[in-house]
Amino acid sequence: MARIYDLVMTHKLDADDFFIHRVQQHCAEAGLNFFLIEPLWVEAFLERFQRGKIWARVLLNMHSEHHQPEDIYHRLVCLATARDTQVIDPPEVALPVFDKARLHSQLVAAGVTVPETVVVPRAEISTFQLSEPQRAALGSPFVIKPAMGYGRRGVVLDATGETDLARSVASWPDTHYLPQRRFTPRLLHDEAAYFRAYFVFGSVWCCWWNCFTDRYRLLTAKEREQFSLAPLEEITRQITSLTGMKFFSSEITQLESGEFVVIDYVNDQCHLLSQSSNPQMEVPDELVAAIARRLVGGARELIAARK
Repeated sequence: MARIYDLVMTHKLDADDFFIHRVQQHCAEAGLNFFLIEPLWVEAFLERFQRGKIWARVLLNMHSEHHQPEDIYHRLVCLATARDTQVIDPPEVALPVFDKARLHSQLVAAGVTVPETVVVPRAEISTFQLSEPQRAALGSPFVIKPAMGYGRRGVVLDATGETDLARSVASWPDTHYLPQRRFTPRLLHDEAAYFRAYFVFGSVWCCWWNCFTDRYRLLTAKEREQFSLAPLEEITRQITSLTGMKFFSSEITQLESGEFVVIDYVNDQCHLLSQSSNPQMEVPDELVAAIARRLVGGARELIAARK
């Protein structure tokens, strides 16, 4: 008979003990058993899953390389989906939105404000030339992003022409690259209006996020009202409706004109290192704890819906 886990979680470097312990705590409080799939035993877990020796009702995917089919965590997520485990979020939902080249046009069609963007296939880079209208739309300098990159890898922040595409390619091999207009956030009482919004099973949290220093600070209810920042949650929920994602974050900035622009569309497998581990750069502990609680609550809802 197979050993059945209620919730299993992949883990590598994207979370620390604070987040893991909060997930374990809330699982215990909810009466769910929990298993952490760390690198030390991921191969054994995958092998036993393949043989039907273990099964999981829900898998919380905190680490898999979407762009590398051979990655063991990616293979585990795909196997779990095939074995009818409910994955947060399943590959058929997460993969299309992880690809910025695919998601960009959907966001534009849905009326979500995103940077002016040119999508360049890898095969065309050696001969690609920006048109004059494209140059005008991008401005100078502009940003270049790999379509399936993350963690700033392959990102060029000071591009001035087509030749800079090669810099992104050298850092991150991909199928498409996105030259995008670069924006300067407005200042709200000397703080850059750049935010990270988290969506977790219907709940939304917003943080001030300094994209240059990685400093996070929770947005207060008073600041939300004082600076008229309600659109942050509205935009996040709009992205949710479009993508079907249950757990992700987005980077959103506000320009001097007051317009909100979604800079980085959908980050799944969210970075949840806590400020307890690094007060200068990481996510506020109270937010990490709240997200852990909501994720376990969401897992419990998924399990209950199957009974």
